[in-house]
Amino acid sequence: MISPPPPTPAHRRAETTPYVDLTRSEWSALRDKTPLPLTAEEVERLRGLGDVIDLDEVRDIYLPLSRLLNLYVGATDNLRGALNTFLGERSAQRGTPFVIGVAGSVAVGKSTVARLLQALLARWPEHPRVELVTTDGFLLPMKELKERGLMSRKGFPESYDRRALTRFVADIKAGKDEVTAPVYSHLIYDIVPGRRLTVRRPDILIVEGLNVLQPALPGKDGRTRVGLADYFDFSVYVDARPEDIESWYLNRFRKLRATAFQDPSSYFRRYTQVSEEEALEYARTMWRTINKVNLLENVAPTRGRATLVVRKGPDHKVQRLSLRKL
Repeated sequence: MISPPPPTPAHRRAETTPYVDLTRSEWSALRDKTPLPLTAEEVERLRGLGDVIDLDEVRDIYLPLSRLLNLYVGATDNLRGALNTFLGERSAQRGTPFVIGVAGSVAVGKSTVARLLQALLARWPEHPRVELVTTDGFLLPMKELKERGLMSRKGFPESYDRRALTRFVADIKAGKDEVTAPVYSHLIYDIVPGRRLTVRRPDILIVEGLNVLQPALPGKDGRTRVGLADYFDFSVYVDARPEDIESWYLNRFRKLRATAFQDPSSYFRRYTQVSEEEALEYARTMWRTINKVNLLENVAPTRGRATLVVRKGPDHKVQRLSLRKL
């Protein structure tokens, strides 16, 4: 009988991972005296409902990340210069935007991360024009979701106009002077008719959404297509345990019920007219049947495609980070 091979030692396992794993304190030390350009009031305006991010979190986690991204942008510019030297003057390439993807579950705090990165990166003198686009604008309109039977799959990959989203980022990456996108309203839970967001040649574009790291699906001819993530120069996945995210989701729902849902125009206003327990039971059902399923089936499996994985603890604070090796 052949004996099974001995287990791989921990230090050997660490050597074979494609990531460098860092504790919070190890990561924080990498900011290298980068000054903090935001005030407590600015951080308060940037953070999402239910998020507990503060100046310490910005200093320890997002300042080092902004420094790293600034180094990446500079390295990309240098690489472009090398390419232009190779191509010669007649074929020299004009600079194109550096594109960053931010992915993660509903209620994990990815929108706050994206807004913080936009604010921090815009303070670096090398790239003052930083645009942020969420993939919500590329959700199919509610009418079309209903016609396709996809209302209970809203947020799943099939509920987006993925071709339009990929074309939008491809056009920006190609250096088009002006590109537009649809606008989504969380108040009416739908695309806003007639409204467009215009992006004009940014230095950096941040694309935030649930499924931005999804690989491209094969076409009808069986050929592999170019996917959204193929246009990213860097990507961040905001990670946490599903049970923690559920707690944050329910807490955010409570706060929305007391604020935005009170608006007569709100799609969710009906949940202000029932008891809190009835409203929360609806929220729990939404989490179990839609958001958690989407997280486990579609969002979490893309974590390994990210350049940087940011892992949060139950208190919303970042505990560990994993940076992909080059």
